[in-house]
Amino acid sequence: MKIGIPKEIKNNENRVGLVPSGVRQLVHDGHDLYVETGAGLGIGISDDDYIQAGAKILPTAKDVFSESQMIIKVKEPQPVEIEMLGPQHILYTYLHLAADRELTEGLMKSGSTCIAYETIQNTDGSLPLLLPMSEVAGRMSTQVGAAYLQKENGGKGVLLGGVPGVNRGKVTVIGCGVAGTNAIKMAMGLGADVTAIDLNVKRLAEMDDLFDTRITTLFSNVQNIEDAVTKSDLVIGAVLVPGAKAPKLVTREMISKMEPGSVVVDIAVDQGGCIETCHPTTHESPTFEVDGVTHYCVANMPGAVARTSTYALTNVTLKYARLIASTDLKEAAQKDRAFELGINIYKGDLVYEQVAKDLDLPYTPLPW
Repeated sequence: MKIGIPKEIKNNENRVGLVPSGVRQLVHDGHDLYVETGAGLGIGISDDDYIQAGAKILPTAKDVFSESQMIIKVKEPQPVEIEMLGPQHILYTYLHLAADRELTEGLMKSGSTCIAYETIQNTDGSLPLLLPMSEVAGRMSTQVGAAYLQKENGGKGVLLGGVPGVNRGKVTVIGCGVAGTNAIKMAMGLGADVTAIDLNVKRLAEMDDLFDTRITTLFSNVQNIEDAVTKSDLVIGAVLVPGAKAPKLVTREMISKMEPGSVVVDIAVDQGGCIETCHPTTHESPTFEVDGVTHYCVANMPGAVARTSTYALTNVTLKYARLIASTDLKEAAQKDRAFELGINIYKGDLVYEQVAKDLDLPYTPLPW
């Protein structure tokens, strides 16, 4: 198969679809790899590194799309990239379609087949291709939140760990999946007073056990969320419903009751966000204020630590890249049902039911 790696063009996105080791493996498997010049420069990977791995360097994204059957990216395609997609293409990347009707309709119109990293799902409910980026985003959320609590960054001037004789900062994390757990680990490491909220009582028990009852665990309901949020210095939204829009659990009214200079970080913003007052921002302009509360809602948080993120991503995406390249999609889906759930658009038809429901678009079952 002919496989293309274009340079990412989303705002401040320095990650790249594959590192040279991944390219080398696919070349070893007998495939042709095309990489856009400069695709890896954001994380210190040169064109020569890709050449040594067996790839051919092409001058433009258009050349990469024209030569390739499968396009491997990191983030959802931008409008100029959608224009380069056609029925001959398989697009393999993060998509997060449930929060973006325009993107979904554009991909359907292209006639391409689109496989979303974030909806490849194991039978136990885990999301193996989302996991490393959730780990990164979770850890970053606490780090970023702590920085924006500093007075010179517009915060209330609170040190999360406090000092002897002074209260510790209060952190509430809503959602105890991979991202939320990593956010909690970082907050605990900084010495904060942490509250974790989740709908799953079993998961709350696991969190109690994991942190040796050093955190407060609360069942997710309106009262508990409001009580915790309004008393917090930092609120981290880490709610995920695979393939679907995130539910709005933190309301504008709750935000208005937080102290000025408090901070919220919405990790779920690329799925629509779980905090009502949030909207996507960029690394270039990462924050905005609502009722005196700083909101950090960057939709590609792991892009800020692009080198770590890219190597972690290749570790998990390569398996399915090899599967796609070695056989047709029907056979690949029958071999691996987790992979089948990753197919969101098939030859222009929207085949992921939850996305169709969220966007009120026609749903078409896979043809096998």
